Amino acid sequence: MDLYIYYRVGTAQASSLFGKIKGVQAMLQARLGIAGALKRRPGEQDGLQTWMEIYPDIPPAQADAFSRTLAQALADCGAADLISGERHVEQFEDVAPCA
Repeated sequence: MDLYIYYRVGTAQASSLFGKIKGVQAMLQARLGIAGALKRRPGEQDGLQTWMEIYPDIPPAQADAFSRTLAQALADCGAADLISGERHVEQFEDVAPCA
């Protein structure tokens, strides 16, 4: 399973949020062996940037533990206070070839 999480962040909060998200991703890689990426849509609108966290290849057996660990780490570091609106979470899985 791949996890895609997107949200908006004010330009003034971007630097602080960057450090928090990269710290969370380093912890997730060390603790669960899942490396994340952080992307940003080019430009901004109304002083807001759109960011996306990507967590590829989460083993199905680890999906629940990963989601809990991620949520707790984000709460602990205060990332939610720097995000404008909600985090939107999307899950995707590989398409199995047809027989």
